[in-house]
Amino acid sequence: MASSSTHFFRLSLVFLMISFFQLSSHQQLCHKDEYLALMQFKDSFVIERQASTSPKVNLWQSQGVDCCSWEGIWCDQDTSHVIGLDLSNSCLFGSINSSSSLFRLGHLQYLNLALNDFNFSKIPSAVGNLSRLTYLNLFGSFFSGQIPHEISKLSNLAKLDLSFNLDYSNRGLLELKRPDLNSLAQNLTKLEWLDLSYVGINSPIPMALANVSSLTHLHFGQCGLLGKFPIDIFQLPKLQVLDLDNNWELSGSFPKFHSHSQLRALDVGNTTFSGELPISIGMLSSLEYLDVNSCNLSGWVPPSIGNLTKLHVLNLPNNSFKGENAPFFSNLTQLTQINLKLNQFTFSEVPSSLASLTHLMKIDLSYNQISGHFPSWISNLTNLTQLNLGSNMLQGSLPSSISRLKNLETLLVYFNNLSGIVEFDTFLELKSLKYLELGFNNFSLVIKTPTNGTIPKFKMLGLSFCNLREFPDFLRNQSELNVLSLGSNNIHGQIPSWILNLSASLWVLELSDNNFTSFEESFLVFPSSLMYLDLSSNFLKGSLPIPPLSILFYLVSGNMFSGEIPRQFCNLTFLQVLNLSHNNLTGTMLQCFGNLSSMLVLNLEGNNFHGPIPKTWETTNQLRAIKMGQNNLHGRLPRSLGNCKMLEFLDLGKNMIKDIFPSWLGALPELRILILHSNRFYGTISIKVPETGFLFPKLHIIDLSDNGFVGTLPIDFFARRNATANLDGETTTYLQAYKRHLMYNLLIVPIVFPYSMTITNKGEKREYPKILEVFSAMDLSCNKFDGEIPEVVGNLKRLQLLNLSNNILVGPIPTTLGYLANLEALDLSQNKLTGRIPTQLTRLNFLEVFNVSHNHLTGPIPKGQQFDTFENSSFDGNSELCGMPLSRKCDYYNSENLPPASSTFEGNEDSGLLAEFDWKLVLLGYGCGFLIGVVIGNIVFTRKRKWFMQTFRIW
Repeated sequence: MASSSTHFFRLSLVFLMISFFQLSSHQQLCHKDEYLALMQFKDSFVIERQASTSPKVNLWQSQGVDCCSWEGIWCDQDTSHVIGLDLSNSCLFGSINSSSSLFRLGHLQYLNLALNDFNFSKIPSAVGNLSRLTYLNLFGSFFSGQIPHEISKLSNLAKLDLSFNLDYSNRGLLELKRPDLNSLAQNLTKLEWLDLSYVGINSPIPMALANVSSLTHLHFGQCGLLGKFPIDIFQLPKLQVLDLDNNWELSGSFPKFHSHSQLRALDVGNTTFSGELPISIGMLSSLEYLDVNSCNLSGWVPPSIGNLTKLHVLNLPNNSFKGENAPFFSNLTQLTQINLKLNQFTFSEVPSSLASLTHLMKIDLSYNQISGHFPSWISNLTNLTQLNLGSNMLQGSLPSSISRLKNLETLLVYFNNLSGIVEFDTFLELKSLKYLELGFNNFSLVIKTPTNGTIPKFKMLGLSFCNLREFPDFLRNQSELNVLSLGSNNIHGQIPSWILNLSASLWVLELSDNNFTSFEESFLVFPSSLMYLDLSSNFLKGSLPIPPLSILFYLVSGNMFSGEIPRQFCNLTFLQVLNLSHNNLTGTMLQCFGNLSSMLVLNLEGNNFHGPIPKTWETTNQLRAIKMGQNNLHGRLPRSLGNCKMLEFLDLGKNMIKDIFPSWLGALPELRILILHSNRFYGTISIKVPETGFLFPKLHIIDLSDNGFVGTLPIDFFARRNATANLDGETTTYLQAYKRHLMYNLLIVPIVFPYSMTITNKGEKREYPKILEVFSAMDLSCNKFDGEIPEVVGNLKRLQLLNLSNNILVGPIPTTLGYLANLEALDLSQNKLTGRIPTQLTRLNFLEVFNVSHNHLTGPIPKGQQFDTFENSSFDGNSELCGMPLSRKCDYYNSENLPPASSTFEGNEDSGLLAEFDWKLVLLGYGCGFLIGVVIGNIVFTRKRKWFMQTFRIW
């Protein structure tokens, strides 16, 4: 690049020539100072020319000496001052600051620098010098930092676009805090178009914005907006586009709309807008786009939507809308996209009113309760590119006429009741088909290697639960696959080596629940792009296969892998879920597991690991669940586990850990489940509540059974503390580690890892694969606790399972147990309890299992309610008990004349420990504890259809 003095000399010569031409032709050309400013601005950047783009600035010199004639520049016809500069998408690279010659163009009214690369520099404050600007567009140009307050002084602005300034991870680079949004709204009163998408605002929308009556376009996508959206903004007289998408903490509701509204696009998706869609929405006669995806909306979809005859896109997914039919669809003749998934629609068939919408390109009705047969009329919608009817209740066969949808790119019919024989040849005529998901139906897929024609090149192929018995041979030629799922089939033998080489961009490989015994080759090289590998529930042997560094989810539970965990696992810095449970692995656990900062779930249950638990757990970790039960671990609990501040679940049951009770775990703010059964814990449980707050603030499942604890029961601590906030009322939320989703082009695949419990009852293990957040249980059985059961136990109002069996407890059964209205299972057996069974226990209407056997109880067994259903075994080993169901009659007692036992304790009805659990099938048996264990499930598409449908909602 020439020196600035040389440039100045050359530019001076050029202007001498310009002056000459001006004198000779009497034409007014652009001003010399503006010419110089433009050339210096151009020379301050590297021009990164791309093959598809011809940079405008590279053409300037070939377009003459009059800058008013250059591409991207226009001048005032009377004064020849440069008033417009459009250098959008001009391959400019470099920084820009307030000394730039750009800001000497004082007459500029229009400035567009969108889609360049300003190398994360700040927006220069000198932009305030361009006081005549009416248009400023800095879209997608890698500006960063705080937006300068000088922008709020550009009072003539009609359009301001600072959107999509993102880093390479798609995170917003700009912030609007000083000035804030209120300053812009108060000063820029002529605004018509405001786009701040991906600008970090992180504050409520000010009411002042509702006073900018000239506004036509408002875009606030993913700005971190807070609070309640001002309802008056909906009533702006000229408003045409309102985009609030992806502001998760923004609440609001819809107003009563009026016929004079000019709204053409309304997007409040992924906010917490609530209430119902008003009937008046049918008054928005200009509406073309409506998106309320993933809000908290409910009620019926108003039929008045049928009045929106200009509507092209209707997105209503992931709400609680309900309905049995939708006759209004037939009026929406311009509709090209409809998305109703994840609601409560109970259509008896796919609405036939869709059949008349010949412009439809995308249909998504997944995750509803649509029944009936697969609609044959869909094959007439020849413009369809995407069809998703997954996770409904469709029956019958998949019609071969679907092959008429020549433009189809996506076909998803997973999780239905479709049956019969499906010929894979049906899909060979769909040359554009890229995404095919047929899994989890009741049909058998017949795949014949075609001799004529070609198979589409798939990007996603889901063939789980399709009754396959061998690897589909056509996969050898699928070189573009991103997602392959062959789980829950009956494929035997070896996993072919070519499966790992079929696509260099394979993201997901799911081969679980088959009968694989080994890999065809012992040396495995996985695709470097692989993020999700699931080999669970097979018969694979040998050493653990080493995944690529890109792996996020590594799931190999339920196999016969042996040997130690390779040290290469320490290099998996992106790993989020590691499930090695129920194999034959040996050796010690890798200490580096505590240093993998991306890890969410660590499940090493049911192996032969020995030695200590890893001692170093970094404060930066994100662990939600640790599962190390059923191994041979010994030593003490490392105190660094206290650094796992996000931990919800800790299961170390059935090891040889020798330590006192880890009361220091009580500082973990999210810990909900603590399983320490069948170890060598000892001593008294002394829990001192700090002045700063409560220990174990969210704990509602605790299993300390089969250890060596002594002293009095620690119930007093749990009963008196402030327990389990925000769990009142009914809920169907399950305990799980959760990763929001992975995006595979057009498909959103959730990754959900549920916590579930395994209970041993009389030698029989029962697995309960979901745990409601409101479940509450306490198991202190098989220890050496002594003394009496404290009456404060009546404060545990939400408790549903209580097991105190196999201890040395004495004294009476507290009458306050009658306050535990939610109790479903109570085991007090194998103690030294005396006195009578309190009649107050007959209040427990949900009590299904009751065991007081092998104590020293006396007197009559209470009658009525649940007590009439209990068998002899519930009362065995109490020689002085009498009455039904025992054969011993109460000769010396007349229970009808006995006064009711009085309570010496009146508990607070509103207090309580733990939370409720929607669990009616628990049975208690002899022996130690419920043996509550946790199976951390793993799923992209689960194995067992019925279990999955009851447990998960995927979006």
